[in-house]
Amino acid sequence: MGNNLLTLKAIAREALPRLIDNLVFPTLTHRDFSEVEHSYGDTIRVRKPVALEAEDFDEESGVNYQDIVEDSVEVTLDHLATVDARASAIETATSIDDLNRVFVEPAAAALAEKINRDGLALYKDVYYAVGTAGTTPGTLDDIAAARRRLNLNRAPNYGRAAVWDAEADAKFTALDALVNANKAGSTQALREGAIGRVYGIDNYMSQGVHVHKSGITAATAVKINGAVEAGATQLSIDATALTGNLVRGDLLKIDGNYYTVTEDSATASSNAIAGVKVAPALPALSDNADVEIVGDHTANLAFHPMAFAYVTRPLTNPDGQGVMSHVTSYNGISLRVTRGYDQQYKRSIYSMDVLYGFKTVYPELAVRVLG
Repeated sequence: MGNNLLTLKAIAREALPRLIDNLVFPTLTHRDFSEVEHSYGDTIRVRKPVALEAEDFDEESGVNYQDIVEDSVEVTLDHLATVDARASAIETATSIDDLNRVFVEPAAAALAEKINRDGLALYKDVYYAVGTAGTTPGTLDDIAAARRRLNLNRAPNYGRAAVWDAEADAKFTALDALVNANKAGSTQALREGAIGRVYGIDNYMSQGVHVHKSGITAATAVKINGAVEAGATQLSIDATALTGNLVRGDLLKIDGNYYTVTEDSATASSNAIAGVKVAPALPALSDNADVEIVGDHTANLAFHPMAFAYVTRPLTNPDGQGVMSHVTSYNGISLRVTRGYDQQYKRSIYSMDVLYGFKTVYPELAVRVLG
């Protein structure tokens, strides 16, 4: 390269802080990291955060000991976000500033955007919801509704966060309570990437928030087809008009409660769909009970960190296979930079990549805020 300072180690050390600065969702979740190298597709067993309950002391019966049972979930490292570039602009860089401009900053931003979006796809596992599909949230009442739902679900008060799309962000950032950092209780409201802290929830914006598209194209007078026993995780529906199919992440509202569709259903036949799989488990429901299929919506999320897990591991170093690489990690985030050589075109190739997986751990500690 044009300057000895521009080594793979220098690139990695410059890139990692910029990646972390651009990450939103993973930094708000439970993170699991170790220095053990892994490869794409590996499965990791991750310990779930322990949940304990406080009780009143009873002088007569004494304390009630709770068994500390560490449960775990399996997380597959099924995401390998990568940015790859030919080397002409990189190799002509003569300083770290040049290198940041032509490769490090745009690559880190691109990786962060993908990682955020992959994590925010976990909305499909969340079966609590507030708000109205198609109506952008943007008032303090919307944040209060999310707080209420988290309170009812007994989510711990500490660490609560919400991630909103750009449309909600535009409304929130115009509120006096957020424009005025003193009213918001923190100067965080004026920092890049943060909207502000309101009602005990730290609010952020991300372009990675998903717009959920239902597979149902028409639904009129939808009802349960056949009684449902308590504890069941599937049901059948019919309607006077029902076309299309339910897709994973669709929301059904029954008797005031929401249920998320966990698998794509069959296409409606004769205005009916059988064997729709949902979560959480259903209560006893009578035949012909009304069902509301929530339509397309923006899936903003409010949650406690224990709701989701971000799992990352250092990638295997491919040194000795005709390439050079450097892996660096900090605060539960790992990044690899690799340099190879394209013999056909006589040019070096640079790659920046991150290995990770996401998992919903406690879906009851999260709520969708429909937009």
